[in-house]
Amino acid sequence: MSTTPPAPRVLVVEDDPTINQALTDRLVAEGFEVSRAHDGPGAVAAFAEHDPQVVVLDLMLPGFDGLEVCRRIQAERPVPVLMLTARDEESDIIVGLGVGADDYLTKPFRMREVVARIRALLRRVERAAELSRAADGPLEVDGLVLDERTRRCTVDGEVVHLTPTEFDLLAILAHEPGAVLRRERIASDLWGWDEGLGRGSLDTHVKSLRAKVGAHRIRTVHGVGYALHDGSQV
Repeated sequence: MSTTPPAPRVLVVEDDPTINQALTDRLVAEGFEVSRAHDGPGAVAAFAEHDPQVVVLDLMLPGFDGLEVCRRIQAERPVPVLMLTARDEESDIIVGLGVGADDYLTKPFRMREVVARIRALLRRVERAAELSRAADGPLEVDGLVLDERTRRCTVDGEVVHLTPTEFDLLAILAHEPGAVLRRERIASDLWGWDEGLGRGSLDTHVKSLRAKVGAHRIRTVHGVGYALHDGSQV
């Protein structure tokens, strides 16, 4: 006899009651189990209580902001975080990615895109677990070592903390070092959709990743995509 899998657990953290309720209603309708919080301290408490698989997190919150929430929950355990922000400043977004957010949407957003992003994050977690089990050994490219079993990255012998999205993005490039991978291919492997749906997300993740592993390691081919430096080019 087949059993119905449990509903994925999502924590929605948003101080605007109208947006919070709208997100909750849509996610429940899509089959998710939803818990809610309206401020920073409440978000950390709800995370500990409900053990969500994905967190939808507003950047601007009372108590303490979404960046501090993200730091605290990621210190407890790695969890995919979709950050919501009213600010489209790239510097703000990169800070959010730097403290552990996996993806972001700027307000106003479409509910269907929130749902698509959450489903993509969940699929990526499952795919990462499968790749980890199937990995033959660490990927080594010009001083960069990625261990897909332990999700550990070192650059020139130094451990570098990467978010789950950054790790997977780097792994996609590292499996084909030196090759130019099209944006659409990378986005499909990373999120399960054409990059046109989240125009700008890939560029921002690449910029954040470059800041951690070295800007020279990831080459931009304008109008095409990205390539990981394999040590053969000067």
